[in-house]
Amino acid sequence: MRIIAGAWRGKALLAPAGLATRPTSQRMRQAIFDVLMHAPWGGRALLEGACVLDGFAGTGAMGLEALSRGAAHATFIESDRAAVAALRANIAGCGAADRSRVLAADILRPPRGTGQAVVFLDPPYGRDLLPAAESALRDAGWIVRGTVVVTEAGQLDKARDKGDILAQRLHGAARVVVWREA
Repeated sequence: MRIIAGAWRGKALLAPAGLATRPTSQRMRQAIFDVLMHAPWGGRALLEGACVLDGFAGTGAMGLEALSRGAAHATFIESDRAAVAALRANIAGCGAADRSRVLAADILRPPRGTGQAVVFLDPPYGRDLLPAAESALRDAGWIVRGTVVVTEAGQLDKARDKGDILAQRLHGAARVVVWREA
C-alpha cells in the first residue's frame, strides 16, 4: 500500500497484522481523490491549506494522502492500539509529525474539535457506524457548516441518502458518498 500522488507519491505505508484494520485500497483512494480533485465543487482549493480529519483512521492512508496533496494539517482518530502504532509509524515515515495529530480515541465519543474542511470516514463494514459517528463529530465540533464529508461503507450499511449529496459511487463491496454539511 502506497501514497498515490503528491509530495509523497509512492511512499509505502505500514498496516498492522491481522484483520482488525481494513486499509482503504489504493484503487479506492484513487477513485475518491479523483472525485475530490476534479468535481466542480472540489478541486485543488478544497485540499490545499485545508485541515482534514481522518476518522476510523487505521493506517492513516486517507489523511496522509490529503497531506501529500497539500492539506495543511490532518487529525487522525483511531482506537485500535495496533492501528495507532502503524499510523504513528506512517506519519513519521512521511515526515508529517509537525502537520499531524493522532487521537487514540473512540470516534463515537470524540474530544472537542474545530471545524474541518474535509472529514474522511471509513468504518468497519457491517456495523452501521456512520450515522452515530457523523452525529458525534458534529456534536463535538469537527463537522460544521460547509465541511465536505467523504464516507466509505459497505453497500448494506446505512449511509447518508438525503441533503447536499455531492457524489455517490459503488466500488465492489463499498459505497462512497460525498456530501457537504448544510
